[in-house]
Amino acid sequence: MGRYILRRFAFSVAALWVIVTLTFLLMHSIPGDPFMGEKVTEAIRLNMLRKYGLDKPLWQQYLVYIGNLLRGDLGISLRMTNRTVNDLIREGFPVSCVLGLEALAFAVTTGLCLGTLAGLKHNSGWDYLAIVVAIIGISVPNFITASILQYVVGYRLRLLPIARWGTFEQSIIPAFSLGLGTLAITARMMRTSILDVINQDYIRTAKAKGLSEAEITWRHTLRNAILPIVTIMGPLIAGITTGSLLIEQIFGIPGLGKYYVQSVYNRDYTLILGTTVFYATILVVMNFLVDVSYGFIDPRIRLLKGRE
Repeated sequence: MGRYILRRFAFSVAALWVIVTLTFLLMHSIPGDPFMGEKVTEAIRLNMLRKYGLDKPLWQQYLVYIGNLLRGDLGISLRMTNRTVNDLIREGFPVSCVLGLEALAFAVTTGLCLGTLAGLKHNSGWDYLAIVVAIIGISVPNFITASILQYVVGYRLRLLPIARWGTFEQSIIPAFSLGLGTLAITARMMRTSILDVINQDYIRTAKAKGLSEAEITWRHTLRNAILPIVTIMGPLIAGITTGSLLIEQIFGIPGLGKYYVQSVYNRDYTLILGTTVFYATILVVMNFLVDVSYGFIDPRIRLLKGRE
């Protein structure tokens, strides 16, 4: 198991390095530079390039960036005066994280409950409800859901605030819109997993032993059915807790997505790289933790890794 963890850690570091390198190369492959559209003289533009080290050869810029990255320095924003990328992330990420955690709590809790009921009560009303929710949640983009809820719930019915951030009421529609897709995926996978588990031999054996339905459900069905959900929780948690770029824009939420969108419009190389690296790190770390935890959750996986 120890060798497996070390190997997964090495793969995670390699994946992160590939993401950083590709993002760096793609950003610098775009024609022009961040200051080409500015109404400044050529001399001022060249001085700006020299100030931020953009006049150096690409390989030197890459080595400098990697060196700074290893020290935890994501650089200085090219567009926001005297603002470092680290400061912008510290300012915006807590808001995105709160929104994501609210959406995650709603999505996972509701999705697991709905998927479990749909699997245990196959071909019932709960089953059909789970199928409808899964179809809507997966097929309808979250920004469409957000716009509809804004108009119906916020504007027409005036039940909740349409936009802005600061109170729990203002976070309900954004969190629901952001979490609906995750809810649909969780419910669908849990339903499928439940239907697969209840037809296994060990479930029939448990019934033959005279165990109660509640004991079979809690000790055998749910414990084994939830394993496939664990495998996808890493990307889901990473994606949803970092917030949504479009959701934050639609509702005027001052999260990290606001800075990311601005950096793309302004061709702010360091901010684009910094936020991309930050998002990628969260995704890689969550995948690593899921890989490791999976071996502890399922003894069969732990035994297999030990043999390796």
